[in-house]
Amino acid sequence: MAVSADSRSAVTGMTWVTVGAITANAGGYLLYVLASRWLGVSGYSEFASLLAAQLVLCVPALALQTVVAREVVRGQQLEALRRLTLRCAGLVAVLAALLVPVLSVILHAGVLATAGALLAAPVLVVLSGEQGLLQGSGRFRELAVLLALAGVGRIAPAVVALGLGAGSAVALIASAVGSFAVTVGARRYVGSPDAVTVAITTTVRSVLMASQVQLALIALSSVDVMIARIVLEGESASRYAAGAVVTKVAFWLPQAVGVVLYPRMAHPQESARALRSALAILGGLGAVTVAAAAVGAPLLPFIVGDAYAPVQGLLWAFAANGALLTILQGALLAAIAGERTRLALVAWLGLAVEIAVMLAVARTVGELIATAVSTALVTTTVVCALALAGTRSGVAPSGSRGIAALRRT
Repeated sequence: MAVSADSRSAVTGMTWVTVGAITANAGGYLLYVLASRWLGVSGYSEFASLLAAQLVLCVPALALQTVVAREVVRGQQLEALRRLTLRCAGLVAVLAALLVPVLSVILHAGVLATAGALLAAPVLVVLSGEQGLLQGSGRFRELAVLLALAGVGRIAPAVVALGLGAGSAVALIASAVGSFAVTVGARRYVGSPDAVTVAITTTVRSVLMASQVQLALIALSSVDVMIARIVLEGESASRYAAGAVVTKVAFWLPQAVGVVLYPRMAHPQESARALRSALAILGGLGAVTVAAAAVGAPLLPFIVGDAYAPVQGLLWAFAANGALLTILQGALLAAIAGERTRLALVAWLGLAVEIAVMLAVARTVGELIATAVSTALVTTTVVCALALAGTRSGVAPSGSRGIAALRRT
């Protein structure tokens, strides 16, 4: 009966988080579609490449959420985790300010647009810290609500700006302002989770170690769009960016699986089973996504316009890239949960090979996506094998109330 109860609680948690994530992500996909239409083939590439750069800079936010959730399970004090969040946000703010002129030159983008994209990152770090508190304490219903609000707050202002005829810069700044508004209310909404009671110390170094794992993953999911901006001519780069939206769908749609099973990955006695479950579910969802992309490909010109028709025959490959990377994400989440972050070295090696091949050889949309899929396949296979071999049962960590919170969900 205990196993059955755990299974029911996991399904309930996944359902709630999936609803919240779909609400947020659907808005994101709508933004990409509308931007591709309103900015046109010539202007969409700048917008998409800056959002990809924003995603990379938001890696510490993703890492912070996983670290905070892990430490809630172990019993870390609430205020210590929130102080850690503010320190990480400060570091990201400094890094964002330094990168604005650099990326503006590299991506051939306007300084104001680049600033609007990057300076949203520290805001999202603070928001992710609050999400980690909810995730670690098993409050998945509240987490779903916050995910949905964060998505609407980030996307709606940008859609309105673009709809009124504004360019990339105004839309990205509006998005940052919306995220800030949601973040301001997040702390009061989250409150003080009951599970955090044990006075232990988590440092920025813990977040940095998790960040390098997440950075490798996010870079693998985003670098192709930025390289397309460099090696392809304008319209082909925009077409590649449109195809990459399918990669994002396949990558982010199953995120509820990792979110819900991650706290159990952080528990040594449950980590092996949680990882196997995650990989099996993600593999099945990935297969369905690739099949759906292949069947639905003819609809692409009707959705984003005839100018993007040349990539419709490759949509299955874009979906396969995202599906493989979401499986890789499941394995790397287990590495963070078990503090085996050296496993990310394999992903970093895969990223280096992908960048080198794309810059040296790839000159068409087909060659770029073929390189991305091949890299994702090899990297995911190796990382999953190592993660499964390295995950084993052990002694439960300190902070019994944090573990008890998981048992109740």
